[in-house]
Amino acid sequence: MSEISALPGSIASWLGSQEALSGIRFTTEYPAERKSVPLSRTIVSVGIDSVTVTDTFVENDGGVLERDEYCRNALIKVRLGVHAPFSAGGEACYDAFTDVIDTLTFASDLEIVESGAQGVTADRDTDAFVLFAWITVRANLCPAASCSVPFASFMNKDLLCGSHIRDTSVHLSSAQREYLASPVVTGTYFGTGSSSRQISLGFAPKAVFISALAEPSSSCDSSSGMTDQFCAFACAGAGSPGVRINANGFSLNTESSGVCRSRLNESGADYLYIALR
Repeated sequence: MSEISALPGSIASWLGSQEALSGIRFTTEYPAERKSVPLSRTIVSVGIDSVTVTDTFVENDGGVLERDEYCRNALIKVRLGVHAPFSAGGEACYDAFTDVIDTLTFASDLEIVESGAQGVTADRDTDAFVLFAWITVRANLCPAASCSVPFASFMNKDLLCGSHIRDTSVHLSSAQREYLASPVVTGTYFGTGSSSRQISLGFAPKAVFISALAEPSSSCDSSSGMTDQFCAFACAGAGSPGVRINANGFSLNTESSGVCRSRLNESGADYLYIALR
């Protein structure tokens, strides 16, 4: 649970590094530290108010909920103390609180489920207006995937650096993103009449479909007894006669198999292909 006890310090440190909050000083100790009197700058203190840990339940293969032996849910109520100089007015407390909540909500990985504040009071010892506020954070207490120590981390080690939001690679790899952008590639080619030909796609397709645009899928040649095929299909390691998948696309060859003869590059013919990434 050490990450929970370290959370206020992590939040205070991260908030202090945000340019949008450069006018505020963040601390985990207030007022038990040296400070200017009267207060000349808004200060926000961060601490733990309460932690509630509950069991988690998951469905088994039979659809029955069973208690997870390794993971727990946690609701952590983080306490905020906003201290603004008298000269700035009590409204400065609410402005600072709003800026802090917006920054934590939209630029960090914290899952904030609730936030609130009490009324503004006056502290004559420091000539400051004071607003006591809180945020409630939901977290999972689970063993780290790469660590043998149980409950080594209940959140991402880069929590509060916004990596989950800004670094899209943590969601999908570049290859997965490219696949989702165009999972199917279509195109055409003009037959040259050569006995072999390479169609380059820039990747090895999982499957490819080819068909002549102005020809039947197959045609019987009565003089030779062969059936000419003007369409074909191929996938990794298998396919119709005349087409094979390779690392950069697919290749075409004029070849026969039994009574079937591939006609996938006839001179003057137009062909359509559909390739699956």
